[in-house]
Amino acid sequence: MSEGKDLLALYEQMMVIRRTEKVAYDLFLAGLVKGTTHLASGHEAVAVGASAALRPDDYVFATYRGHHHTIARGGSPEACLAELMQKATGICKAKGGSMHLTYAEGNMLGSYAIVGAHLPMAVGAAWSARLRGTDQVAVAFFGDGATNIGAFHEALNLAQVWKLPVVFICENNLYMEYTPIGSVTAVEHPAAGRAPAYNMAAEVIDGNDVLVVRDAVARAAARGRAGEGPTVIEAQTYRHYGHSRTDPAKYRPAEEVEAWLKRDPLDIARTRLETLGVDSEEIAAAERRATQTVEDAVAAAKAAPEADLAEAFTDVWADGGAAWRN
Repeated sequence: MSEGKDLLALYEQMMVIRRTEKVAYDLFLAGLVKGTTHLASGHEAVAVGASAALRPDDYVFATYRGHHHTIARGGSPEACLAELMQKATGICKAKGGSMHLTYAEGNMLGSYAIVGAHLPMAVGAAWSARLRGTDQVAVAFFGDGATNIGAFHEALNLAQVWKLPVVFICENNLYMEYTPIGSVTAVEHPAAGRAPAYNMAAEVIDGNDVLVVRDAVARAAARGRAGEGPTVIEAQTYRHYGHSRTDPAKYRPAEEVEAWLKRDPLDIARTRLETLGVDSEEIAAAERRATQTVEDAVAAAKAAPEADLAEAFTDVWADGGAAWRN
């Protein structure tokens, strides 16, 4: 497949994610989504580019801002929206909600609300691959704020000591919740700047260019599979919404927001498609397909039955049971 066809497929996937998140926002305002949501609009290139470089059997761990990672790994918009709406057809049977999306079939092994908690889990997954003699890679996505959490440093250290196939991908959107990361961090690059302390390979990349992300993750995954150890990738990006649904993000300078919105990952991908000579009608067709996919997903999620309370007692143990054990 040509580079143009590859990019068109990635563009369509990013468009599906963007449309799904906008719908999630609208459903929240309509009172159909309970609890909060942390939208990743603006981060699409990180999830889609990384997934394009990984194998289906590689492991992915994400934060509570994980809608894009779930869909990039194969979770359907319908199942994700149904989860947010507490429907029986939800991707976690309505037990996870927005902050805990998990898609085991795609080895997307969870979204975690405790900042940094999943980084050691990714190290454990990589260690399990080593023990089983596979060449699987574990990828942990996290925000810039997690780099000031102890678990980040513990995970990097152990991964490097054991030369494990882990790729640590920081989605640096400049703010740790409401605080500018630069105001509380001693190094310019909160993730990549710490890697030298662990003698670890690191790279700072444009997180809004899906092909740049794909190629960087491919290099890091190849290093891990070859036994050369972990890599830190700091993907510079920007969220289009506030930290969560309740955050109007007034703390961000207007000129900063304007500058980053001009670097929308969808616009960057579309411009590159045009440069590669992809026909405008092909691009428009991909956009129509993305829109239709999400419209169908919304209709199906709304029509789905409410979650069965009995499901709350399933999947508690590995055998699917719910009985407490001594």
